[in-house]
Amino acid sequence: MALTFVAGYHGRMRRVAMATLCALILVALVAPSVGADIYRRVAKDGTVYFTNIRPHRGGSPGAWKKVIRERAPAGKGAARRGNCAGCDVVPAHDRSRDRFHRFDAFIAEASLLYHIPEPLIRAVIKVESDYDPRVVSSAGARGLMQLMPSVIADMQVSDPHNPRQGILGGTRLLRLLANRYEGDIVKTIAAYHCGPGNLAKYSDNVPPYRNTRRYLRRVLDYYYHYKQQNQIAAAAQP
Repeated sequence: MALTFVAGYHGRMRRVAMATLCALILVALVAPSVGADIYRRVAKDGTVYFTNIRPHRGGSPGAWKKVIRERAPAGKGAARRGNCAGCDVVPAHDRSRDRFHRFDAFIAEASLLYHIPEPLIRAVIKVESDYDPRVVSSAGARGLMQLMPSVIADMQVSDPHNPRQGILGGTRLLRLLANRYEGDIVKTIAAYHCGPGNLAKYSDNVPPYRNTRRYLRRVLDYYYHYKQQNQIAAAAQP
């Protein structure tokens, strides 16, 4: 899968203070079954650029740094955490179209409380549970945002299958991870999937785990999709 975060081409992501992710500008384009390395560059003004297009040689030495060495994903049957037929103890069954807006009030509340963009919360919910709060993964993760037993209490959640509690708890975890990684959305999403300890093993970079990298790309894809929907809706308003 391919994704691009390039200023002047598809978009850019600006480094932000730990207090908020809302100022991030991020665009991710995804094409199936294509491996791609990901490069990162920090400009003098603090803007952080990501691209899967191999940078041209020349310019300032070391300006671009390869942060992810990608390989083509496994076949269609590859297991992954979250919404995955065959790997959830209780898979998603809800196929009603209204499920995508059933929890709007809770998502808005969590976004306002923890300063996490609504499109990112929606993307995580989509990939983790497909908007079905009954989902339980084979690893024991539960609810809309698939909280693991080890973090449920820490996120002040008593019932992870309760939609409001699950969304607030998952968003709180995203906020803590965003703080830890100084607003780096790529590391935040990766750590949400595999845990900060696994990033620490690779000097706080995205680990070379196939499932984590596939998860990262899926969340970014949906993040861009929901962000674009918001922009279209805003433009249509009188």
